[in-house]
Amino acid sequence: MISLFRWFSSLMVLFLLGATASHSQFLETFDGEPKSEWVTFTGDGEAVSSLEWHDGFARFVVDATNDKHNIWWAIMRTLSADISDYEELAKPGYELKMEARVRSSHAPRRLNMQLRTQRTTDNYAHLMEFDIPHSDKWHTISMTTRQFDVKPGDQINAHIALMDWGPLVYTLDVDYVRVDIVNVSDTTPDKGEQVPYPPPVPQPEEFAYSVPALETGMIDAEYPEVNFRSWADGGTPILSVDNSKIILLRWNLNRYRNRTAEGYGMLELVPYSFSYTEETALPELNRIRLVEILSGDESWIREEVTYHSFTMNEPIEQVLNTQMIIDIDIPLQEDTPRYIHIPRPVIQRMLNGRTKGIALYPLGPLHASFYPGSSMGNPFRPRLYFNLSE
Repeated sequence: MISLFRWFSSLMVLFLLGATASHSQFLETFDGEPKSEWVTFTGDGEAVSSLEWHDGFARFVVDATNDKHNIWWAIMRTLSADISDYEELAKPGYELKMEARVRSSHAPRRLNMQLRTQRTTDNYAHLMEFDIPHSDKWHTISMTTRQFDVKPGDQINAHIALMDWGPLVYTLDVDYVRVDIVNVSDTTPDKGEQVPYPPPVPQPEEFAYSVPALETGMIDAEYPEVNFRSWADGGTPILSVDNSKIILLRWNLNRYRNRTAEGYGMLELVPYSFSYTEETALPELNRIRLVEILSGDESWIREEVTYHSFTMNEPIEQVLNTQMIIDIDIPLQEDTPRYIHIPRPVIQRMLNGRTKGIALYPLGPLHASFYPGSSMGNPFRPRLYFNLSE
């Protein structure tokens, strides 16, 4: 997920907000012509973006069909007047709250919003990601800053951003955007499923529940009819990702069906080996991408699964969620467990059966292998950790 923020250090001017104390400082309802100037732009990858004005909402369009690596980002922004009531915002307990009502063409997906000034140096401050669980439904999302630093003359900058959604055409409808100065003791709770970033580093002792993977397997797009149950390095069974290979992990979570996940979860993997080159100028490569399995064969087993049998002739972009759960760096310690943050919404979808498992594939020219664990009780077996609301 670091790809979400690689552009922050150079991005200083987003949309400027007006001000009236205790009321909406900025409000755009997109009824008729927009009240302020709106623009959109993209970075990395080959995606292009545009804005369309519809009856009562704006449509943010991203065409990523020419993008090769799915590491793009896209931003919509507007320009308005400067904040005038700096004194109220500077009072103890007063912050900015940004709120929007959005509808996504694809789901599950995440987007982010951020507030900052031209003096902000912490690229993660006052930024929040939101999980959008359903497409074609309106979702209200909001975030409140914490100790927002602003002085007279500052520009207060904000954005709505999409990132790494996949290689198709995507739309985000925006019904309204507003920003208020609020008293945090009086304001309503933030709305939407927030996914804080950067994520905390998880540890096994934080979790009450631990479930080993029921199945661990791999498929290869270049050899779609081949089963890789005997894939090994010498006599050591391994799971590998490379330019065409994908690792598949599946759990039996039926006993927890429809329980409520509390907080984030964790995936434990044990690396076996890795190979990569440092001589590439392409951004965000030499990483491993984890994604949700959304469809395909829900009952695949290691001894039989192939690329064709797993996808069931569906495009891989429909079987796997093309937006990552998280991107991780190449593990640099072999035979040492790697603990990977899994956001709460993903854990919840796995408990509910909507997400069928987790897949891993590489970003960039690399080869990495992990232990599958020879049995459910093997300490090297991939393992999912989580907590439940009792």
